[in-house]
Amino acid sequence: MREWFGYSLQRKLSFIMLVTTLIPLLFLGTFAFTTSSDITKDKAQQAGLNSLAQMDAKLQFILKDVENMSIFLIGQRDIQSYLKRSDENLDAQSQILGLMTNLVYTKDYISNITIYPSNNTTPLSTSTIYNSSLDQEIAINQITDKMWTGLYHIENYLGKREVFSFIRPLRAMNTYQTLGWLSISVDEQALSRIWSVPQLADGYGQVALLNDRDEIISSTSKRWLSEKADSLFPGITNHIRDHSTGVWTLGTGNSQQNILFYREPTINWTIVGMIPSKLYSAQNRYILQLTAVAVAISVLANVLLTIFVIRKVTTPLGSLTRLLTKINPDEPLPLYPVYTSDEIGRLAGSYNLLSTHIEALKKQLIHNETRKKEADMRALQAQINPHFLYNTLSSIHWIALLQEEDRIAEMVGALSDFLRFSLNKGKEYCKVSQELAHIRNYVQVQSIRFPDEFTVDYVVDARLSDSIMLKLLLQPLVENAMIHGIQMKEVPGIISIYVELKGNSMHVKVMDDGIGMTEDRLREVTESLYPTEGMEANDASYGLRNVHERLQLHYGLDSGIKIESRLNEGTCVSFAIPVLEDNYENLDR
Repeated sequence: MREWFGYSLQRKLSFIMLVTTLIPLLFLGTFAFTTSSDITKDKAQQAGLNSLAQMDAKLQFILKDVENMSIFLIGQRDIQSYLKRSDENLDAQSQILGLMTNLVYTKDYISNITIYPSNNTTPLSTSTIYNSSLDQEIAINQITDKMWTGLYHIENYLGKREVFSFIRPLRAMNTYQTLGWLSISVDEQALSRIWSVPQLADGYGQVALLNDRDEIISSTSKRWLSEKADSLFPGITNHIRDHSTGVWTLGTGNSQQNILFYREPTINWTIVGMIPSKLYSAQNRYILQLTAVAVAISVLANVLLTIFVIRKVTTPLGSLTRLLTKINPDEPLPLYPVYTSDEIGRLAGSYNLLSTHIEALKKQLIHNETRKKEADMRALQAQINPHFLYNTLSSIHWIALLQEEDRIAEMVGALSDFLRFSLNKGKEYCKVSQELAHIRNYVQVQSIRFPDEFTVDYVVDARLSDSIMLKLLLQPLVENAMIHGIQMKEVPGIISIYVELKGNSMHVKVMDDGIGMTEDRLREVTESLYPTEGMEANDASYGLRNVHERLQLHYGLDSGIKIESRLNEGTCVSFAIPVLEDNYENLDR
């Protein structure tokens, strides 16, 4: 991944620009979504509270109407007179029932009105009640002040009904003596129509009416009736006790609900609304989709703009890079056309100027190197006259033969051939057969100095005899194997030289069965082939490093030597070079 980024300026710039713009966009989109969601939720909750307030206004009207109706009835003289009588006056009963029936007829939420005389005579009711559970709710003859009952059921000509009643004592106007009790029953089914207009949360919400004992006496969900609020909504009474209105959350996950409540201050009843939180989630999904589309469009536009701008910057740089990678050392640097005067244009102009300077410097360097090589050759010729040296060695050779000193003659002859090849008229390349002959001369000299201490085996592919190679590559390796490998052990050793053809490459190995090297010593010698600035090679690795550097200078960085060694088993030094034709004179030039 790092290489993928590091290789391309366009990728790095694209990544940086996209990250620096995408992160703010994502933050902005998240902030917009969160803010919009909160606003939507707040508005929905406020709308719910407003709906509860409208429901409360209707409820107040009904409750006030019931109380006013009770005041009207207990103040009627006919009712007062009837209740003071000890007998049942049918005409008075008929008149009173007619009055109460007229009141009930115009009020669909009034189930019935009943007067219970204190003298245990027959109660007067606007409808015939076949069965009632009121006596299970309260003892009516013990009521001393006005009150609202809990929810109970009755059975009349309409069937079973759920009702709750407003009951107050009926007292004499003058003596304040209790003459009976007035009960005005409210039909829960008729009352529950209030909770549907207006609809809470577009019909997705539920509404319940709690009395002062936190019992549900009316609801859009009939299975909640007569239940304690805390049994259905744990903790609700603690939240609504000290507040007139508010919102809180109940449950978690998909069952989570937002609870809204509005308290009726006159009788301490509470209207409670339940809105599923997933309703807000549905609205939030729509907001999220809009936000995601807006962010996606912004991201796409930003990506396209980023790519356009970066390509305008990197395309000229890419062209300049391609020119630099295709440079031919033997030809001048190609010029880059300049079309703009901005930083890229000035960079291209600097490149063109650099190309001119490099070409001039290259010519100067070639000229200086030529003069230096000529000076070195003249100095060498001044110090050593090859013909004088060869003639002197030849004379010593013949004197040794005349004196029958054959070993001296062989040694001087081999040394003469060795030096003649080393000078080689200043040429740097030779045939493989010449390089091997040079090794044989060197081995012959060393075998006279160190008799019976080593032998040399040659395994050479005959096809490579006339191939061309850089001269004086094998002699340092053989010398290194002999001095640091063979001579360090107490018994004679073997040096093996392999020259093999593999494909278009010549593979060379110099192996010995000497003392080898430890892993630390091998790592030290290998590292010496790649010295840092100012580092000098020690005597043990100087020859190896010289061969390694010459190989890399003439054949490329992949042609350096490779070293393998094991302690007490031996060492192998190898390299591979391309096979060249027999035209090394041109190579020297």
